[in-house]
Amino acid sequence: MEENSSLAYSEVYEILKFIEDEYVNRIPKRIMDFFEVERDKEYKPIINVNISLDDQNLKRETMVLLAILNYNYWCDSEEEKKEIQKELIRNSKLKEQEEKELAEMYNPDNIFKKKNEVKELITDNSENMQLIELKEQGFIKKLLHKIMSFFKK
Repeated sequence: MEENSSLAYSEVYEILKFIEDEYVNRIPKRIMDFFEVERDKEYKPIINVNISLDDQNLKRETMVLLAILNYNYWCDSEEEKKEIQKELIRNSKLKEQEEKELAEMYNPDNIFKKKNEVKELITDNSENMQLIELKEQGFIKKLLHKIMSFFKK
């Protein structure tokens, strides 16, 4: 069993202690027993009923499990379930968009493209500037220079 899962089961188990019996009783006994058996009995999550669950630094798995319990056992109508489905789809699309943006941002091809665009911009804006030829130092020279700088201090 994965440690994160057992911690999440502990958090869900603890949260269920604060929920009204009406809702807890809707959850099948086998699922309640599962949380009881599979939770990490050494981990004692601290749940503050005066703070929203979003602000309590709970495991992501805990939030997912609570969403599943809500969808499967606490929704009173199909309309509620459809609203949750819409929200899950919206979240999924947002996550995909964020991943796409990150992949594009850190794509090596784009990094080099941006570097070339910056070079072109500098070249275009340097009409009135003198060109200075810089010779690239070799790795060994750079290393020696770095070592020598330590001795100068």
